Amino acid sequence: MKFEENNIYHIYNRGNNRQPIFFDDENYLFFLKKLKKELTPYCKVLAYCLMPNHFHLMIWVGEIDTRPTALSGRTGAEVLSRKIGTVLSSYTQAINKQQKRTGSLFQQKTKAKCLTQSGENYPAICFHYIHQNPLRAKLVTKMEDWEYSSFKDYAALRKGTLPEIAFCKEIIEIPISSEEFFQESYAIISEDVMNQLY
Repeated sequence: MKFEENNIYHIYNRGNNRQPIFFDDENYLFFLKKLKKELTPYCKVLAYCLMPNHFHLMIWVGEIDTRPTALSGRTGAEVLSRKIGTVLSSYTQAINKQQKRTGSLFQQKTKAKCLTQSGENYPAICFHYIHQNPLRAKLVTKMEDWEYSSFKDYAALRKGTLPEIAFCKEIIEIPISSEEFFQESYAIISEDVMNQLY
């Protein structure tokens, strides 16, 4: 994954052979703690959704230190890419131990699509698409019922500490009023537009 500063990215991966990656509540919470610990020093998490067999993140990559660090010899962008790998690797080790399994849990390559260079209003569309995942998969009948996405935080139903809500509202066109937010969040996104998010 290559990251450039001042851009928004859609990051996603799924279970190898579409297998489950989350098996209980503790798994989801452990993964979220890993994201906060490993990624937030290098980017801002704008939105997320963890699904039984895949995950979506939307992040903002700000100013990147292009000088290699003395310890790692890597630039800030390279460290961020490596940290995403660290999250998946350490999570895989924990799940393999819990489930008494071996081998890879995730597909080999995690994807990162730059949204700010895609034209139109893809960051806002992706924001809503990420939150609509549990609804589209028929896991819930209302997005606010899915515990493992940032939708509840933006809907002011929970005070989560992972998504950078105020910052996200500054850089993405998200309605401020609750009524407009829910209307826009539930609007149907066409297949053609969704395909541009990958």
